[in-house]
Amino acid sequence: MVINSTSTTPPELIPLKVTCTSSDCESDRHCFKATRQLVEENRAGVCRSCGVDLIDWRRIHRRDAGDVQFTFEQLRHELIRHHFWHLPFDERATQHARRKGRLQLYAGITQRLRTSVGKAGSSFDGRQTPMSGSTLFYAQHATASCCRTCMGYWHDIPKDRDLTGAEIDYLEALIIRYLDERLPDLEDEPVRIARPRSR
Repeated sequence: MVINSTSTTPPELIPLKVTCTSSDCESDRHCFKATRQLVEENRAGVCRSCGVDLIDWRRIHRRDAGDVQFTFEQLRHELIRHHFWHLPFDERATQHARRKGRLQLYAGITQRLRTSVGKAGSSFDGRQTPMSGSTLFYAQHATASCCRTCMGYWHDIPKDRDLTGAEIDYLEALIIRYLDERLPDLEDEPVRIARPRSR
């Protein structure tokens, strides 16, 4: 790409592609998704890139809804989670949240969890939660409730069975807390917003 040095308009920045296995260890943003080798070496839980062991897995795996702030602090050590804690919501996601209002948006969390990650053994695991389009998608990625693989290592929820009611309640509590933090000014009731016309 050629940049005109006399132009006063800055070049458009292209967002970095962040995936579930991305890491930036120098910035304390890791990836804790275990490789086969780490599992064989009984080292699951350390960063797959640098080997740092800084997550209190025993405490996280208790799934204590009263300890959510600690869980969030731990999740933010993983680059993909940190990314979804700080990535601005796309316009479609923001408008969707405003059209729903907090009460309706939150009322849909349980159904979203049941249909996207609630069943055991999905061949679509790892791809069932889009990266944009709804604040619930951002919340699922930020809280590691986006797929059964992430839920397995972060929340110690096995893949080989359907989610229990208690597990859904816990994941819902994480998503609600995330949305409370990211959307503090969201109205409880729906806001009427004109939908963009399709071209």
